[in-house]
Amino acid sequence: TLLKDLGLDDRLTHKPTALSGGEQQRVAVARALINEPAIVFADEPTGNLDSTNAKELYRIFKNLNQKTGTAFLIVTHNEELAAFAD
Repeated sequence: TLLKDLGLDDRLTHKPTALSGGEQQRVAVARALINEPAIVFADEPTGNLDSTNAKELYRIFKNLNQKTGTAFLIVTHNEELAAFAD
């Protein structure tokens, strides 16, 4: 279910080197979420992503927050993405 929420359900059997940077970042998010924490701390989670993948990752954070109630504390220098948070 978590991999489906992160858009990775079709990449389950792929090796890390076969994943894009955005997919690798979403795997890191999956690892952080697997034990259903109340809060996830993310330091520059989009620092090495292009703007499209960065926005997609923030959209995923927002959807997971609404679906599971998990809070995300995110550190970023990207003002556009920071404005996306509530």
